[in-house]
Amino acid sequence: MSSTSGDLRARQRSLGYVMFASRWLQVPLYLGLIVAQGVYVWQFMVELWHLVTGDFSASGMNVEQSVMLSVLGLIDVVMISNLLIMVIVGGYETFVSRINLDGHPDEPEWLSHVNANVLKVKLATAIIGISSIHLLQTFIRARDMSTDTMLWQTLIHLVFIVSAIGLALIDRMLNSSAGDRAHD
Repeated sequence: MSSTSGDLRARQRSLGYVMFASRWLQVPLYLGLIVAQGVYVWQFMVELWHLVTGDFSASGMNVEQSVMLSVLGLIDVVMISNLLIMVIVGGYETFVSRINLDGHPDEPEWLSHVNANVLKVKLATAIIGISSIHLLQTFIRARDMSTDTMLWQTLIHLVFIVSAIGLALIDRMLNSSAGDRAHD
């Protein structure tokens, strides 16, 4: 009977190791996001080139509005790129393997205390920032936008805000209850 129970434990342990090792299947996903980051760098350079060369002829707006929209476009690309970095580095660190930077001077401050909940809240706030840029672009183009489009974009932005507040409150409650258990 003990050899059967030992075989069962060995199989369970092997299955557990396979399950644990399956986290490495996420690595190609993170590598794909790095490629997407490269696409955003290219997009940024193209947008920057249009801004520097003053290529605003097709926009139908005055130069000031066109420059403002171009700069907002650059900010949007940077914010999306920051979001990608948070997902790539934070997700890899949280779900795949530790990134042992050993006190590297360029280590992001947030990486030392990243977990799934912190990552969700950071991502939600980054999405709100990106949505804010898009909403500002919409308001600048208000004369060319339908009222329904502006209303829906505003409502969607508000949903992002409410969702982020909800995630932050849940994170706070989880941290509070974890702190209470630590003191017991």
